[in-house]
This record gives sequence, structure tokens and C-alpha cells, in this order.
Amino acid sequence: MGTRRTLVLGGTRSGKSRYAEDLLPADAPVRYVATARRRDDDTEWSARIDAHRARRPAGWTTLEDPDVARLVREGGDPLLVDDIATWLTGLLDDTGAWESGEVPPAVGAGVADLVDAVAACPGRLVLVSAEVGLGVVPPTRAGRLFRDELGAANAALAAVCDEVLLLVAGLPLRLR
Repeated sequence: MGTRRTLVLGGTRSGKSRYAEDLLPADAPVRYVATARRRDDDTEWSARIDAHRARRPAGWTTLEDPDVARLVREGGDPLLVDDIATWLTGLLDDTGAWESGEVPPAVGAGVADLVDAVAACPGRLVLVSAEVGLGVVPPTRAGRLFRDELGAANAALAAVCDEVLLLVAGLPLRLR
């Protein structure tokens, strides 16, 4: 059957998003799930989002919906989710995890729901996520929380993907 589910990992400016986009046909319909949330007070972040949007082929449909698991379950056209790190940030925001002394159960439930949807995905799926496990231990609780939760989410997603790639300096390394 070939590769259905691909996870593309990489650090900041590693080329992971562009590489993931190139895995899908530019001349066919693709649903692009953009997980980054715009902030009215952050023009630099908005410019980054706009740059990502501008380079997508005209025939692709951009979806900005935090219910990524539902979109994955819908199937249909090839689906690209960019990225899991910003999706997880939104989940941590929505559950109050930053202020909580412990990780709210809703975080684990949300990640498990996404992993289950990916495992059952009937069509072509490409996921993009940041690799955060190669750096120093963050000096803040929020930084450690994010690193730990994203590392666990990446591992769970990698376990159900057919192909896992790590982009380093724009070069792909096949992990599976």
C-alpha cells in the first residue's frame, strides 16, 4: 500500500515544513491544516503565518481548526498538518496547563485522541512537528512542560506513522 502516514520532525528553520509540503502533489487538492493561532499583538508571528500561506499551491485548501483529530478522521484529500507543536501549545493554553501544578488530564486525552485518529487515518497524511529533545533543559516550568509534552506526543505519533523523518540543516534523515 505504500506510505500513508508520515511524520516530519525538525528544529527551528530546519526546512521541515517545506520538505513536508514537497511530499504532496502541488497540482492536486490537499487540505492543509494550519495549527498556529494568530495573535493581534504579534505582527512578526502573523508575517510568518502569511509567508507559509503564500507559498502553498493555489489548489490547496487551508483549514484553521483546532480539532485536528476530527479533520484527520474525515479522510478525503491528502492532509498536511503543520504543525503539532503549535497545536499542542493551543491545547496547553485551552486546558490551563501553564498555570496548573500538574498537567491536566485533558492534555493527555487530546494527544491520545490525535494519535488514535492518525493510526486510523484512511488516506495520505503528513504531520510536521518540532523536535525539542536535542536542546538544553529549559529554565522555566512552562518550557519544561512544553518540551516534555511535545516529546511524548512526537513519540506516540512516530509509533503509529509508517515513515518518520528528521530534518537537520535542510537535510532529511530517515528514522523509519
